[in-house]
Amino acid sequence: MKNVLVIGSTGQIGSELTMKLRSLYKEGQIVAGYIPGAEPKGILLESGPSEIVNVTNGGQIKEVVAKYKIDTIYNLAALLSATAEKKPLLAWDIQMNGLINILEVAREYGCAVFTPSSIGSFGPNTPHDDTPQDTIQRPTSMYGVTKVATELLSDYYFHKYGVDTRSVRFPGLISYTTLPGGGTTDYAVEIYYAAVKGEEFVCPIAKGTYMDMMYMPDALKAAVDIMEADPTRLVHRNSFNIASMSFDPEGVYEAIKKEIPGVRMRYQVDPVRQAIADSWPNRMDDTCARNEWDWMPHYDLDSMTRDMIEHLREKLL
Repeated sequence: MKNVLVIGSTGQIGSELTMKLRSLYKEGQIVAGYIPGAEPKGILLESGPSEIVNVTNGGQIKEVVAKYKIDTIYNLAALLSATAEKKPLLAWDIQMNGLINILEVAREYGCAVFTPSSIGSFGPNTPHDDTPQDTIQRPTSMYGVTKVATELLSDYYFHKYGVDTRSVRFPGLISYTTLPGGGTTDYAVEIYYAAVKGEEFVCPIAKGTYMDMMYMPDALKAAVDIMEADPTRLVHRNSFNIASMSFDPEGVYEAIKKEIPGVRMRYQVDPVRQAIADSWPNRMDDTCARNEWDWMPHYDLDSMTRDMIEHLREKLL
């Protein structure tokens, strides 16, 4: 990678990934692609070029790729799970029609493409514990449907046209930098904010609901490492299970309680989010990622909790 376009650069992942790429590839250009109304600000704006890039506008993508001689595209444009259920047609337009536009431009200009998948690509018939790399994927949410289709379409463009497509299935992501919006696993970020502020947290996910989670630094590492991986080692491409930690609301509550004894939480289950969560894995088996490109996370629940609280205290207090 040298000249990289990050589409969705002001989102939860994109804002941090763009800055990480700029710190790693200082000799190239890391272009922050955004849509009007979600313009980059502060250091994200000041540290490198930015361009309007709407995934539903193929001509716009093509112009930016040509202008900056882009060799790698990170496609992070998406509606998250709960939001996608409320706006399924918009989710399809962004996630599928947008992906076709990106893949066509990549085919013409020889770009590598990273489009993340998710634990949402699995469904209620998938084995929930140690979910295999290759298994049944019959999701019951529009978000999940688009993620499965993304995996298949990305593989198609690799096998049919030789486009260097790669991706990972992200778990729920936890970050102190950018608040998430509309995701089923968002509660695992929101509880930290409430704890540091001294507020009671109202949990929308039921006790005993385990889901894969990951601290953002590990997610960013995975997004970079997979694109830098030796292609001759890759048996799979779209998409690799990656795992770090699995917990339920009580687990993260107890971890925070070690650091903030006065933390308070009660349950008020959101049936839409709960139904989605119940269809997802408890924990994925990421053996293939470890074997094919040496994937290894750095953070577990306790070390993440300490780091989250430290940074949120600096940010909020």
